[in-house]
Amino acid sequence: MLADLTWPEAGVRATAGAILAVAVGATEQHGPHLPLSTDTDIAAALCARLAAARADVLAAPAIPYGASGEHAGFPGTLSIGQAALELLVVELCRSATEAFERILLVNWHGGNIEPLRRAEDLLRAESRDVRVYLPRFDGDPHAGRSETALQLALAPERVHADRAAAGDTRPLAELLPLLRSGGVRAVSANGVLGDPAGATAAEGAALLDHLSTDLLDRTRHWWPENSPERTAT
Repeated sequence: MLADLTWPEAGVRATAGAILAVAVGATEQHGPHLPLSTDTDIAAALCARLAAARADVLAAPAIPYGASGEHAGFPGTLSIGQAALELLVVELCRSATEAFERILLVNWHGGNIEPLRRAEDLLRAESRDVRVYLPRFDGDPHAGRSETALQLALAPERVHADRAAAGDTRPLAELLPLLRSGGVRAVSANGVLGDPAGATAAEGAALLDHLSTDLLDRTRHWWPENSPERTAT
């Protein structure tokens, strides 16, 4: 973990070619049963697993705020908007690339995708080696079975299973026009898009393994020249 190092220690790792992995999350409602930090928790867990698997990866402190305007109206949601997130990521990576040649942004919030892509394009146009990882998996969009299972695997004491309830279970493609015009409040009174029923820690652990393996494989594909691995994911 980068935050655990002194600056000379960080310098040694940077000189050796370390990849800096930055979790990009959000602080936003995740239904009545999951913590506001869910997106950040999952992104940070993926970075930590990557750092455990590759000796040339350092995990930076997570970015806990994102573009979460679609969750307005749910207390506790803290959104900085797309423009601010894009600027934050650009300036953070400009600073980081003074020492680290390779930056990996690991995202776990759909509202962050557009500003992250714009930031990536700008930074790469400046000849900075910055990549964005967007997880791919089959599951419901928000605070449903998938994210509930992941939180049960990561921190079961933070999941209020007795409060879990289904929200709008229509496919995301059908919901997107409504979400864009009215936000999550327009389609789901409890903030859930999906149904958390049936989620288990075992299911979450399996999904976390799948995501970690995909992240490791993608990173190995992007940067294959130096990929020492310490543990299996």
